[in-house]
Amino acid sequence: MSLLFFRTRAARLLCLLGALAFIGAACAQSSGANRSGPGPAGPPSAHSADLNWPTRPLRLIVGFGGGSSPDFVARILAAPMAKALGQAVIVENHSGASGNIAADIVAKSTDRHTIGILINGNMTIAKILNPATSYDPQKDLVPLSIICTAPLVLATTSEVSKADPRSFLEAARVAGSKWSYGTPGIGTIGHLGMELFKTRTGIGAVHVPYQGNPQVITGLVGGQLQLALLPPGLAQEQVKAGKLRAIGVTSARRSELVPDYPTLQEAGLKDFELEIWTAAAAPASLPAPIVQRLTQVLSEVIRLPEVRQKLFQHGYEAADISGEALVRRVKADTAALNEIIASQGIKLE
Repeated sequence: MSLLFFRTRAARLLCLLGALAFIGAACAQSSGANRSGPGPAGPPSAHSADLNWPTRPLRLIVGFGGGSSPDFVARILAAPMAKALGQAVIVENHSGASGNIAADIVAKSTDRHTIGILINGNMTIAKILNPATSYDPQKDLVPLSIICTAPLVLATTSEVSKADPRSFLEAARVAGSKWSYGTPGIGTIGHLGMELFKTRTGIGAVHVPYQGNPQVITGLVGGQLQLALLPPGLAQEQVKAGKLRAIGVTSARRSELVPDYPTLQEAGLKDFELEIWTAAAAPASLPAPIVQRLTQVLSEVIRLPEVRQKLFQHGYEAADISGEALVRRVKADTAALNEIIASQGIKLE
């Protein structure tokens, strides 16, 4: 073969290699242009920062003092949450305004490391009950999970009636305003629950607010009151002592906390359901990846046998209600309690 042949083939090969190099460079440039976010040499994206969360200790804000039920719940969760997250979890108590001071702290937090352990009212009717409340539960908080629930027990004095629940309810209707019921204060779940109970039954018992449930029990035992909705632990203690009588529980089904107590639905009160619940909530500004991580961690922690046992010992049933079920629960409770607040003209002074 001639030297000219080899030179021609070499030239063609070099041209082909050059074309391939040009196409490769163009593809790389196009791929870089279509890639979302900065490249490897740029700063980390907000999404990648969220995936590295948490980067410091997590604050659990509680709206009641040490020794309260929400405080117990927070401290039961703290250690297993810390283990799951790889960061310390610190419980902070900010008492006042029935837990709304703590809820406001959570709602306005921007540090991405603050969540609240809150009760029903903080996440449902706080703004409805008191328009001056500085946060809006529907707009400023993201519910993460209902951690635990408990029914209320409709209790009366052992002297009032020895009859069955249906007969007792009829006696209460006949008594009208001659009977009184006690609560820990205006706007509490015991107060709103009793007003809901009155509208469903036609009972006319008069509200007498007290400082707390211990004082309500004293009023019942002493005969100044005839009715109250009490937490199951407090009610059961007095029922066992023969000082009070349990008519029924406000949950849709019998509670494992007091399995021998019938539901009010069993007593003939249709579609009556009301529970105490404690939940975790985050600021509405918290990024979705962090919300998802917290929800997952809480679900895992609540399912731990030791956590469920401790909650039970403090008068709660572990719930683990999150996602769409939680949204429905918050909306349903808000609607039911708002109806009572509006119809009865209940306002915080």
